[in-house]
Amino acid sequence: MSSPAQLSPAQPTLGRGFAPTRSPLARYVGGVLALAAAYYGSAKLGQTLRYTASVSAIWPPAGLGIAALYLWGVRWWPGVLIAEFVVNGELLVADHPLPLGSLLGQQAGNMAEVIVGTLLLRRLIGPRAAVDRAEQVGGLFAAVAVVTAISATVGTISMLAGGVVSGSEAPTFWRTWWLGDLAGGLVVVPLVLAWAGNPGAAWRRLRRGEGALLIAAVATLGALAVSTSEPVTYVVFPALIWAASRFGPPGATLSIAIATGVAIGITASDVGPFFKQPIDHRTLSTQVYIVVTAMTTLFLAAVVSDRERSATELAQAKRREGEQAVQERHRIARDLHDSVSQALFSTLLHTRTAEKALAPGVARPEGIVARALSTIAEVTLGAQSEIRNLISELGHDPLEEGLVPALVGHASRLGREDGLRLEVQAPDGPLPLGPRAEAQVFGIAREALANVVKHAGATTAWISVEDGPGRVVVEIRDDGRGFEPDVGHPGHFGLESMRSRAAEIGAILTITSGRGQGTVVRLEVSAESTGRSDGV
Repeated sequence: MSSPAQLSPAQPTLGRGFAPTRSPLARYVGGVLALAAAYYGSAKLGQTLRYTASVSAIWPPAGLGIAALYLWGVRWWPGVLIAEFVVNGELLVADHPLPLGSLLGQQAGNMAEVIVGTLLLRRLIGPRAAVDRAEQVGGLFAAVAVVTAISATVGTISMLAGGVVSGSEAPTFWRTWWLGDLAGGLVVVPLVLAWAGNPGAAWRRLRRGEGALLIAAVATLGALAVSTSEPVTYVVFPALIWAASRFGPPGATLSIAIATGVAIGITASDVGPFFKQPIDHRTLSTQVYIVVTAMTTLFLAAVVSDRERSATELAQAKRREGEQAVQERHRIARDLHDSVSQALFSTLLHTRTAEKALAPGVARPEGIVARALSTIAEVTLGAQSEIRNLISELGHDPLEEGLVPALVGHASRLGREDGLRLEVQAPDGPLPLGPRAEAQVFGIAREALANVVKHAGATTAWISVEDGPGRVVVEIRDDGRGFEPDVGHPGHFGLESMRSRAAEIGAILTITSGRGQGTVVRLEVSAESTGRSDGV
């Protein structure tokens, strides 16, 4: 038999490795023939392990066909059909041939089993599942149980119609057929799916000394379980639990296959507790043993994988939370530096100016002390407002609902506190910006509005947000006194901060102003921008 793992999961289509330079049709034909050979080999393996000329405890082709079409596409179904023709053709010319009609009915049931099983499996567990989640194991069992029942029903009806079995034998015949296909599906399908995603990684987990010891333990305990009349049938379970908990689905599915092969091989060799039973009970006992072993081990491996995945996701979430906390501390430090620290520095400069003007023996130009004190009061009030806003932000993230609601809320607060008339024009819905870009854009807009309130002497300001193709444009205009952007002015400490924020997210910042002309701050940001990861 060609091992299911030899249908390389790294190849997007079957048979690609057979003729890499040939036409698509040649590759397709090669893939179909490869699947047919693998399916036929698995059928011969099932026949060599049968208990009598007509009774097999497990039918591997059912699982191999479903797994192959699930992974590589339903379009490979001719490979299954060809193999079915060959297998049934051999039965047609055997010493005790089956009726042609019964064989055709059996083939129709097997094809329905594989194709419907593929579609149902994709529906229940999605594409490319690794059988590493409990819900995937449940979906796998449901899909395989349903489609093998279809095959058993069609096959039994065909055999009844051909006179192969009598009406009294039909229930036992159906049960044996169904459990044989079910066992084949539960052993082969998970094995192929678990190893198909990354066979190299799966093999690396098992090629260590512990993996070799596991395989030896499963084979030894599996043989012990079915080679003696003592009540130790399930002594193999500690080894299967070891496989599920330490090696995940790849180790668990391989261990299930080993335990199954050992149990069937020993029983077929007229050894063990199952052999001593009548043929129908012998088959039933072996099939139930395989199904229970497979389902228990698969569910345990899936639960362990779920816990490992949850632990990994929790660790990643904690790491992201820590990174976000660091970024937030940096943002708070920047905000304090850009607003409060600069305001306090300005207060210190004006305080020293007033001190010098009041020093003994120094000429006192008229109004200099009054202007200094007035500036100190203005800057102090501004710092107080910034501290109040920062405290408010620390208690509530202004960007929680998005950039536009944050700008609207900030503008409303400024209008209430400073009497400035603000008009906001922005689109509905979220903007195509990342969280970091939104934070920097909001910081620039807030700084621009702070300059309007503090220095522009404006009566009205306008905020415009435009969501254009591939970009977001934010513009803040006012009707204030204006200034020269390229000339340093007391109180304009935030300009460098605005330029730094814009550079950090790769945005284009333009400041247009002039004496008596008002000011326009225009920021253009690329859509989906998240900013640089290294910071400034």
